[in-house]
Amino acid sequence: MARSLGGWLGGCLLASALGIVPPPENVRMNSVNFKNVLQWKPPAFHKRNLTYTAQYQSYRGFQDTCKSTALTECDFSGLSKYGDHTLRVRSEFADEHSDWVNITFCPVDETIIGPPGIQVETLADSVHMRFLAPKIENEPETWTMKNIYNSWAYNVQYWKNGTDEKFQITSQYDFEVLRNLEPWTTYCIQVQGFLPDRNKTGEWSEPVCEQTTNDETTPSWIVAVVLIASVFVVFLLLLGCFALMWCIYKKTKYAFSPGNSLPQHLKEFLGHPHHSTLLFFSFPPSDENDVFDKLSVITEDFESSQQSHSDDRSLGLPPQQGPPELILEGETPCPGQRDPPVLTSALEDEQNITQGPIPTAQTPN
Repeated sequence: MARSLGGWLGGCLLASALGIVPPPENVRMNSVNFKNVLQWKPPAFHKRNLTYTAQYQSYRGFQDTCKSTALTECDFSGLSKYGDHTLRVRSEFADEHSDWVNITFCPVDETIIGPPGIQVETLADSVHMRFLAPKIENEPETWTMKNIYNSWAYNVQYWKNGTDEKFQITSQYDFEVLRNLEPWTTYCIQVQGFLPDRNKTGEWSEPVCEQTTNDETTPSWIVAVVLIASVFVVFLLLLGCFALMWCIYKKTKYAFSPGNSLPQHLKEFLGHPHHSTLLFFSFPPSDENDVFDKLSVITEDFESSQQSHSDDRSLGLPPQQGPPELILEGETPCPGQRDPPVLTSALEDEQNITQGPIPTAQTPN
């Protein structure tokens, strides 16, 4: 102790006598999750107001990162994560400065993997865990350490609370389940990042302790019955809602338009399909399809003509002919008229008697 104190005093006296500024001491890089901070200790110097300048080497030479700072650290987190970097720092006092102190640093190899996050949930005799990889500092996007390294795994250790015996497993995934644990027992869990290809481990997380519960798994048949009952209840509710809406609709319709219905004779007419078909699909015939019937000329009053005929025959006079009447063949005679075939037969007898044909009019077919 006395020797180191004497050396320190001797150095101070020598530096004061020669006017030399001593360099920083114990220069080192502290890097966790790529947050790179260069740190050092102030040198033994009789004056207290020293400043420091720290630089890194690029393809354009050394570039200042911290210039004339009174702090004993400098942040180099902006360096590339790959490759070796040369860093240096010196002490400064007024117009004088010390020699440079150089170190070499490779972030991807030397940075420390910080503790991962962990989320724990207990279910009966098991513990379900979810791991969160450490985040990278000073990144514009949410990157984690898992995105940087090709291989990544988690070392998990757990133990009963109050005991020293620990159990350890390795998981390749972000989820893991600890099974067959003792019920109603408190377990503590820790996790760390692990790189199998580099055989490099990170820092352990803080212990998380949770208590398991008893295994009270519900039987599957109970689950099925509850599910079927739920579906049936939902169906009844939907059916009831539909019936209620239908009743409301009928009541509303009757309230706004009561007693509006078709007449009974129109209902009967529309109830026959052939009537409705003729009603909607019948069209007046065209002139090209008109049909003309034959007309026959008969006496206007057959009885009077027959009586006159008999009188004339007895007197030897020629029979008198009255004005003809036109009747369509095949047309049903009006009430009070005689049967057309009988009239036609009487007319033929009269023609034979008078020895002359009675003129007939025909319409063109």
